[in-house]
Amino acid sequence: MFERLAAVAERYAELERMLADPAVAEDYRRVVGLSKERAALSETVANYHEYERLSTELRDARQLSSEAEDAEMRALADLEVESLQDRLHQLTDALRKALIPRDPRDQKNVIMEIRAGAGGDEAGIFAADLFRMYTRYAERRGWQVNLLDLNETGIGGFKSVIFSIAGEGAYSRLKYESGVHRVQRVPVTESQGRIHTSTATVAVLAEMEEVDVELNRNDLRVDVFRSRGAGGQSVNTTDSAVRLTHLPTGIVVEMQDERSQLQNRIRAQQVLIARLYEREMEQQRAERDELRRGQVGSGDRAEKIRTYNYPQGRVTDHRISLSEFNLPEVMDGSIDTFIDALSLQEQQDSLAEGA
Repeated sequence: MFERLAAVAERYAELERMLADPAVAEDYRRVVGLSKERAALSETVANYHEYERLSTELRDARQLSSEAEDAEMRALADLEVESLQDRLHQLTDALRKALIPRDPRDQKNVIMEIRAGAGGDEAGIFAADLFRMYTRYAERRGWQVNLLDLNETGIGGFKSVIFSIAGEGAYSRLKYESGVHRVQRVPVTESQGRIHTSTATVAVLAEMEEVDVELNRNDLRVDVFRSRGAGGQSVNTTDSAVRLTHLPTGIVVEMQDERSQLQNRIRAQQVLIARLYEREMEQQRAERDELRRGQVGSGDRAEKIRTYNYPQGRVTDHRISLSEFNLPEVMDGSIDTFIDALSLQEQQDSLAEGA
């Protein structure tokens, strides 16, 4: 572990030298990239240097304890040894966690896609409820939500909705929301009071720059058409809606929420780039851990991850067997309890793998 920490400290020192170089300072994009890398390493390096300093103090305190002839002096040295050991234990834990490989997307903004699943009209209403839940969560954290595309059912539900959330560490928090969400409740469309089970799927994509993904314009087919609203009726008299098809992968993205064809094309390209990056990451994960990802096509994300049980007021995350009886608060955006627990579980799994 300490060899890796020494390498991190060496890289930090190298970054400081590079940022002090006038030639580097002339390249704004390079300065931004190097500054972000340095900022990401700063706390780890500070803790590493603190660990080295306290280790020296611990050796001195132990030596004093063993050599002290005065009982009072020896007792004080023993107290110092105990205090230093506790602090070093805390630092060791923090440093071990700091060495867990970080997802390079964690600081990215996100593009989220919610689609109605099984359950007919109720699934569409549930998709709209999830959209409100994530919107409220973003508001609580001071993040900005931008609607990209919406396909309504006409009764207050969504067939699908695509939106972006911009904020510090958005992907690091929301990445755990990808998967199938299940709701159990009496639908507003149910006249006999029977409980139905419906589903909606949530996909969380990191918003990537074009430089992060190799996108060949010759691989794109662009189609334009008139925007359509709920029920399929035309809502625009011009061909402002855009459909992008990535020919090598078959990925299709449609955007029609903007009146401008150019804006729809820009947004469609943003979503396409995010999907292509996610596809590449999925392939890499599959190669690294084929057994763990061999369950279904896209792995664990296609599994049911959470159930919202309205009769019991209960929300259960099946990945960590965590249930909370505060469903109204959860649907109003209070989902940090689940996200924190999932993040902790991920850390523990990574530490176990690296042990």
